[in-house]
Amino acid sequence: MSIQNNIDRITDILRRDDGISGAMHYTEQISWVLFLKFLNDYEDNKADEAFLEGTDYNYVLRKDLRWHQWACPKDDDGKLDVKRALTGDDLIDFVNNTLFPYLKAFKSTTNDPKTLTYKIGAIFEYLDNRIASGHTLREVLDIIDALDFQSSDELFELSQVYENLLKSMGSDGGNSGEFYTPRAIIKAMVETTDIKVGDTIYDGAVGSGGFLVEAFDFLTDGDKKEKLSAKDWETIQNDTFFGMEKTSLGYVMGMMNMILHGIESPNVYKGNTLTQNIRDYQEKDRHNVILANPPFGGKEKKQIQQNFPVESNATEILFMQHFMKMLKLEGRAAIVVPEGVLFQTNNAFTKVKQTLLENYNVHTIVSLPAGVFLPYSGVKTNIIYFDRKGATNNIWYYDVTPPYKLTKNKPIAYEHIKEFVHLFHNPKERNHTNAKLKPSLRGTKQSVSSENESLCNDWTVNVTDIKDYDLSAKNPHKVVEVIHQTPKDLLKSIKQNDREINTLMNQIEQLIDG
Repeated sequence: MSIQNNIDRITDILRRDDGISGAMHYTEQISWVLFLKFLNDYEDNKADEAFLEGTDYNYVLRKDLRWHQWACPKDDDGKLDVKRALTGDDLIDFVNNTLFPYLKAFKSTTNDPKTLTYKIGAIFEYLDNRIASGHTLREVLDIIDALDFQSSDELFELSQVYENLLKSMGSDGGNSGEFYTPRAIIKAMVETTDIKVGDTIYDGAVGSGGFLVEAFDFLTDGDKKEKLSAKDWETIQNDTFFGMEKTSLGYVMGMMNMILHGIESPNVYKGNTLTQNIRDYQEKDRHNVILANPPFGGKEKKQIQQNFPVESNATEILFMQHFMKMLKLEGRAAIVVPEGVLFQTNNAFTKVKQTLLENYNVHTIVSLPAGVFLPYSGVKTNIIYFDRKGATNNIWYYDVTPPYKLTKNKPIAYEHIKEFVHLFHNPKERNHTNAKLKPSLRGTKQSVSSENESLCNDWTVNVTDIKDYDLSAKNPHKVVEVIHQTPKDLLKSIKQNDREINTLMNQIEQLIDG
């Protein structure tokens, strides 16, 4: 049976449990069980390596609290030892009152955030077992016990399955949606930020860790992995990925996602990024690459606002200031922002954009179509690219235009952004490309000034032409078709509208009277 089928079985089992409510809960609960099985296989692997080197491995977990002691103890034939395997109320009592308190205490036993001990404590500090039935938990443990985290093929398949779990959690809507950015958007952003081994990569709103995972895959995929030296690999594992996540669930999901994808020691911490006073940042605190989709539409209290030179209760404008301050000299950033950040001209938004244009090079803005973040947000968004290499001169705009209206069931795909990625790396082809490209890459058919003119999805604006710091993407190639009517036809149309309005009014009146 495939891993996907096994995980599907687990979700079906958990849906029947009294303690589980929705995708958010069952993804969280699958996560902690998966993590403990992963940890068991990881430690066993380390112990085997140490044995071959003639040394001893010091297990992080106490012997009686390792997976094969409590979760799935085996008999001499390698089968589940039903006499020692807890179930029912005994299992729930053990997990809630022995296992979880032990794991939660780990964070207080070390001050080194890079250690495995610290990371275990940091994860379980924010987790609780929600599975109410010990018989349900026993079924889940038995299924996960069959997974082999020491097999690279199985680990890769599991990472893909887990990604689907996170996606379904986001599709549930509500607050869980903020943890999942569509993979097509993340992939395009990673491919256009020139990531190299030795760069530090930062996301101040980690969520499920999608940006850091995609950046890791970008650095290690295919032939690249074979060319990495031992020192390169150590750098990637320990000193490349940095981040912060405010919510407990997001932190746990993100850590689990990164670990399953192969990032063994991400420097990701739980906390509210905006509580840091950005005036205190020094060059040593900053990063080479920033990739993020921070939460927007939220409000922060006055105490938090005081951490920023430009005070605002809008989280999106506070995050923009944070990311600007966190960028190293020569660094590159790509940030998803709501469209309001680009066009709003109130005092706070204007001041931040003035600083951005004068002290940073805003070189690219991508207009994303409505519906990218459905079902949990219908807000129109953009990607803003800037680097710390001087002031802004020209801004290249690209308008992503899928061939259909985006919905929950018809999401954005990488194909819709493929042209942007190509043009980003080939500047000489910009502003006059669409006649040469395949229709599938051009986007939707629009009304234009001439029947023979192809819609162009990109254009360039000089900073001197920007008024009132309005950076919004207004595609000059989209010309709205004007239908010219004779006065007689216009009058006829008005009369028809009046008749329809009168009919509707009569129907409403009848409903009220009836």
